[in-house]
Amino acid sequence: MSETTKAIDAQRLTLILNDLRLPAIKQAWPEFVARADTEAWPAARLLATLAEHEIAERDRRRIERHLLDARLPPGKTIDAFAFDAVPMISKARVLALCAGDLWLDQGANLILFGPPGGGKSHLAAAIGLALIENGWRVLFTRTSDLVQKLQIARRELALESAIVRLDKYHLLILDDLAYVAKDQAETSVLFELISARYERRSLLITANQPFGEWGKVFPDPAMTLAAVDRLVHHATIFEMNVESYRRKTAVQRRTGPGRPPTRATINENGRLSRADNQTAPTPLPPSDNPD
Repeated sequence: MSETTKAIDAQRLTLILNDLRLPAIKQAWPEFVARADTEAWPAARLLATLAEHEIAERDRRRIERHLLDARLPPGKTIDAFAFDAVPMISKARVLALCAGDLWLDQGANLILFGPPGGGKSHLAAAIGLALIENGWRVLFTRTSDLVQKLQIARRELALESAIVRLDKYHLLILDDLAYVAKDQAETSVLFELISARYERRSLLITANQPFGEWGKVFPDPAMTLAAVDRLVHHATIFEMNVESYRRKTAVQRRTGPGRPPTRATINENGRLSRADNQTAPTPLPPSDNPD
């Protein structure tokens, strides 16, 4: 076969692969063909290898798109989560949740309770990342941010369609539920979101308060009861009642090596006290994103 004929065939193949929307094969086929010629591959092996390469590249691009769309905070992975600092959380159970099929298919929920700084947001984001890598669609958002967007949609008479658009996500991660203002307009759109996804699509919620204090979020007791009822009907609940990891780390830094951090507190002036916790610590103000 002449070089001119080879060049014409290569051009035809490029145009055909463009029409078929097979960009990975279009880019990689010369390398695979050269290898096939060298190693005397049968035609079926070459075709299967090219097809597998296209599928793998599609999966990679899809995961990249979904990661970008998910808006996960960076650096929050399962490997980076300090399970030893949260002994009540089983790593094996978390890894099972990361597969997704046992709960996302059923529209079940996951709820993480605990004080600020205990790792709720980290664990939620890490689970979200693992789920995306396993083919699920996830959106991570501060609850207050999403509620504000839904309020705007309501004012524009588009709340129903806005909630429907969220159906493309198998899991909505609503971080910091407690930071929603106790306002009828805000909490009503949150309740409508919870109701719309009930037994259809899953929610992962992080909250500082247990259910008994959710009256601080929902002003109407009946709405509080109805929201809790829908959330817990099919739910896994993790209670992460541990010392703030950020506060513990700060105290360890300020006491220096060799000094037991459990014997230090922070007094009103921000200085360390080593009086065996006789001086009550002043709580640190919550950050915008406690976990």
